Amino acid sequence: MAKHVRFAVFASGNGSNFQALADAVANKKLDAHLVLLVTDRPGSFATVRAKQLGIEWVELSPRDFSEKAEYEEAILAELQKRKVEWIVLAGYMRLIGPTLLSAFPNRIVNIHPSLLPLYPGKDAIGQAIQDGASITGVTVHYVDAGMDTGPVISSQKITIDGHSRQEMESMIHQVEHQLYPTTLSELWGGNK
Repeated sequence: MAKHVRFAVFASGNGSNFQALADAVANKKLDAHLVLLVTDRPGSFATVRAKQLGIEWVELSPRDFSEKAEYEEAILAELQKRKVEWIVLAGYMRLIGPTLLSAFPNRIVNIHPSLLPLYPGKDAIGQAIQDGASITGVTVHYVDAGMDTGPVISSQKITIDGHSRQEMESMIHQVEHQLYPTTLSELWGGNK
């Protein structure tokens, strides 16, 4: 990789994928700079992780803005201040709107706990179990205006085989924590 990509992670909750990405950067498995955490839920555990890791964070609640464009303009200002080049969604539970999509064309990625296009949106694991699926997985994809509809970059299958929901969640997280840094490293290194 010729240069270190400067990226921000967007997260809404626990931040386990944020932690995995920060660890990959610290361990030199991802040759990039994680410069900012953006969260839409003040007080989320992702923010606690950012504080512990010494990574800058901003908490911006959409409720504090009159419209989505105003909210995304505030986020964009924070990203521009830090010269962010890529946005990496990691459990960010909001659709990205035109303001950020146009500012970061083909430079926003997401990780989703299913083999897209199957089970988009919330509770993909529950959807797969309820559907009686024998296989599910994890997908890393580019973000577009739809919900989990952007082009797939990489994916990895997981066999359900009668595992409980809790076991499936654990298996999915293990795959996510390996697949996301590997995929980003390949993408930013020109191998994807």
